[in-house]
Amino acid sequence: MSPHATRPVPTRKGTTLRNEPRSHIGDAPSAGPPRRRQVFAPAADVIGSELDLRLTGSHVVHALTPGFCDAASVYLLERWVLEENAYPAVDPPQIEARRLAVRVGTEAPESWDGVLPVGEVVVFPRETPYARALASGHSQVLDGVDKHTSERLLASAGGDAQRIDDLLGTASFLVVPLQLRGATVGFVACTRGPDREPFLPGEAVAVESLAARASVALDNARRYERERRTALAIRNSLLPDPAQAFHGCRIAHGYLPAGQGNLIGGDWFDVLPRPGGRVGLVVGDAMGHGPESAVAMIQLRTAVRTLARLDMEPAELMRRLDELAYDTPGASFATCIYAEWDARAHTCTLVGAGHPPPLLRGPDGVAAPVTLASAGLPLGLGTGNYEATVLTIDEPALLLLYSDGLVESRHADIDQEIASLARALDTAAAEPTPADGPEGFPSLCARLLRAPSAAPGADDRTLLLAELTPAAT
Repeated sequence: MSPHATRPVPTRKGTTLRNEPRSHIGDAPSAGPPRRRQVFAPAADVIGSELDLRLTGSHVVHALTPGFCDAASVYLLERWVLEENAYPAVDPPQIEARRLAVRVGTEAPESWDGVLPVGEVVVFPRETPYARALASGHSQVLDGVDKHTSERLLASAGGDAQRIDDLLGTASFLVVPLQLRGATVGFVACTRGPDREPFLPGEAVAVESLAARASVALDNARRYERERRTALAIRNSLLPDPAQAFHGCRIAHGYLPAGQGNLIGGDWFDVLPRPGGRVGLVVGDAMGHGPESAVAMIQLRTAVRTLARLDMEPAELMRRLDELAYDTPGASFATCIYAEWDARAHTCTLVGAGHPPPLLRGPDGVAAPVTLASAGLPLGLGTGNYEATVLTIDEPALLLLYSDGLVESRHADIDQEIASLARALDTAAAEPTPADGPEGFPSLCARLLRAPSAAPGADDRTLLLAELTPAAT
């Protein structure tokens, strides 16, 4: 029999079908698939435990090899991975599939990078068992790898058949489609060498059951990765331009989301060029967590950037922002602190909207909260009553704006936590290394982000650190 011929499979009546694809393996006689714990490795139990595509694929191949088969691989349709809306014909001339995971014996995927690299997109013609499995939605059992696969493996190995002898010497080959809500999104391929029994119909059904669970896990991982990419793109778009320089003002910033799965929340910060060479610094916090607060945050941040282009006083800027928040769903009760530094005039103007007071560390080396003329009410209430506090700064100083996630605690008063943050600023700024070199200032900011406690709390942590240097008179 040729190496790519379909292996005879007995039917219910005991007759034998030859040279026909095994398209309905589930109908073959069997006492039922063996229990999964007896067929597959313990790795099968962790399939779906991680929201990571490659890790989920790795769990699948580790569940199959080496106990169930000698080699296993997982492929996903490239159009599905890329989330393209266009669907091919029922019987396309070829398919493009990305190799998600592979394991040969006990070797890790990295051991096969030269021949079967993970992440490679492979084109499979219509006549291959992979394409048949995808088009029909049924598993395929063969006596060996097909001719197309053999030629591709030899070409990938540079003609060195010895290196892939275990694969080319396959005595039984199984391809099981990965199906999800009526659509086929990929396949699992398993091989056994000549020293093992060929795949039985019941074993194929067991792999189908494993593939069904893997399909759901892979879809969850793909959706999570898409949301993560979206959140990262949003978060990165909110960061100030690192190449932007401001006269008399050096900036460092940091953000630590609450919880492990959150990448973006209601906190925001920004550095804004103002008319006359001034610099606007802002930190805000839209109430709540999740997508709703993130949307409100983006709207408020965009409004501040728009208002900053206008030549208006800081208190008027905050009043306008309050009006916009009042008409913005989800933006009510957002807090904000705005600082405007004028290096030429040696002045720093501060306006608060229900936000914790900034910290100022002057030439005496002692950081302390700034006493504002008015703490102000949160944004979105429509009060429009905001008062500016003007500080004269004649020598270099550090100004720290932060969100309440750094100072709110169930175990201590907020004033105590603010004092603790001030001490942390003094300690970090007094060390010789943080202020040296281009990485020193961000390093100081990173340490403050985790002060006073070592682990993130129930709220996002955001801070904006500015080194204010007055212009020479």
